Amino acid sequence: MLYQAEGVVIRTTDYGEGNKILTVLTRTLGKVSIMSRGAKKTKSRNAAVSQMFTYADFHYFKSGQMGTLNQGELVKTYRVLREQLELSAYAAYMAELTDRVLEEQDTSAYLFEQLIACYDALEEGKHPQIVTHLYELKIMQLGGYSPGLDSCMSCGTQAELQAFSAAAGGVLCRSCNRTYPDALALRAKTMKLLYVLQRMDAGRLGKTNVSEEVMVEMKQTLRSFIDTHIGIRFKSRSFLDQMEKHGF
Repeated sequence: MLYQAEGVVIRTTDYGEGNKILTVLTRTLGKVSIMSRGAKKTKSRNAAVSQMFTYADFHYFKSGQMGTLNQGELVKTYRVLREQLELSAYAAYMAELTDRVLEEQDTSAYLFEQLIACYDALEEGKHPQIVTHLYELKIMQLGGYSPGLDSCMSCGTQAELQAFSAAAGGVLCRSCNRTYPDALALRAKTMKLLYVLQRMDAGRLGKTNVSEEVMVEMKQTLRSFIDTHIGIRFKSRSFLDQMEKHGF
């Protein structure tokens, strides 16, 4: 049967001498696997749509678990994301996060649109760490792991919120944070930014000016939450850490 779907390539795997297996997040059919024959050959008509981060309209035949690409029509190449090391690292992390969290054929047009919007934001020069944290929050919402950010996860008060605990599932007030050993003290600006990003559509993200202290707190907060509730080791995140360590 012939299928057609808009999608973005979130993983490529070499197969044989000239082929690639594409993992594609589609708008309507979820995450699908497609064999792109001859994609590694420069003269292949499917080479352009078989690159990481490429957004295309895919036409493929499928009779079993994997489809076979018939043709693809480019919508957007996201070439900048492949060519600039820092942007490539952030885009790869978002792609891996999507691939590892979503099951095959899980459908979410909303997540597809958020990923495309985040890739657009990276290309437009918006802060890559902010863009990535926004997408992390979208992935967690989809998986049902969304952190509580508007009231204390222990007693329910909305007053004197000052810490975050992955074990508790979100923010804590002054009184309750003492009962959670993993509680991280947060600035009010950090909590506000997390709250706003959780509720913001990625397509509406503007340019932001955030202090280094707030950025560090956001990273610590979301990393602890993802590690606690998703528990997956991400190769691309390790690369991001190495880049940061060496000042790239």
